[in-house]
Amino acid sequence: MHLIALLIGLIVERFATRYFHWRRMRWLDRIIDVGFRQADRVAKCPAIIPVIILAVLLVIPVGAIMYGLGDTLQGFTYLILAIIVLMFSIGPKDIGEEVDEYCKALEAEDEEQIQIAAKAIIEGDVPADARERIARVEEAVCVQANNRLFAVVFWFVVLGAVSGTIGPLAAWTYRVTDLIRRRAVFSAARDDQSGSCVERIRDAAASLHGLMAWVPARLTAIGYATAGHADDAIAAFRAPTEERDATMSEHSEHLLARVGLAALACQDLPDETITERGIRGARAANKLVFRLLLIWAVIIAAMTLYGLTR
Repeated sequence: MHLIALLIGLIVERFATRYFHWRRMRWLDRIIDVGFRQADRVAKCPAIIPVIILAVLLVIPVGAIMYGLGDTLQGFTYLILAIIVLMFSIGPKDIGEEVDEYCKALEAEDEEQIQIAAKAIIEGDVPADARERIARVEEAVCVQANNRLFAVVFWFVVLGAVSGTIGPLAAWTYRVTDLIRRRAVFSAARDDQSGSCVERIRDAAASLHGLMAWVPARLTAIGYATAGHADDAIAAFRAPTEERDATMSEHSEHLLARVGLAALACQDLPDETITERGIRGARAANKLVFRLLLIWAVIIAAMTLYGLTR
């Protein structure tokens, strides 16, 4: 039942994602903002505590529904609820759809749309240089695939092996930490006061999310080596870094970017324009993610057949 819910959720997410823009859950921003204001009242308290409390409060309603209705109708209700929770946990945006929009903008040579589409993928500033932008987009696809998809599947499966009900809750918990982190980053950008409470909350939210993303990020990086050019990717995985001041989240993101780019091994072709190179690289990154998703699906199916998960 657990695997069926996962497979149905992934299929629906893959082929019908354009109809689910409402799953971005912007209405939760107001609730999260209220939590931030309450945390500001207890500024002397470590910021991680109100962040955890806020995450728990957002998870409790989903848990109550899952535990209250999950066993009704001989488990059919659980199947429906698990699919719904999984659909809300994945995303909130589909990386494949964003890659398609980016490639269409490149084909049209619409610089404004290229900047918009690239920024949606990178979730940050877009480099002015075209070749730097190409590399950043390819790296970002590999990073965002873990944040939006693979980490969710990881928590859904791993804790689902303990209890079917816990799996969807774990996936939703991961997404909640990401929603809080995103909102905290946005709030800190609006706040001009350095060292303010909102900055401490941002750092705490990033730490909590980074903790949940740490293991999935490394499994995803290993998966990129399996689905792409293994030798280059493994070398990139083992390469020493000097990121002593980087946070846990930054370490994971840099690892995914480095290994993903190496797994792609996209070299410039003779007589290839910069536009053609950008389209080819973005689509190659998206295909790498899809191949890894198929690999994960096969592994999860095998685990289910051998009784390692439910």
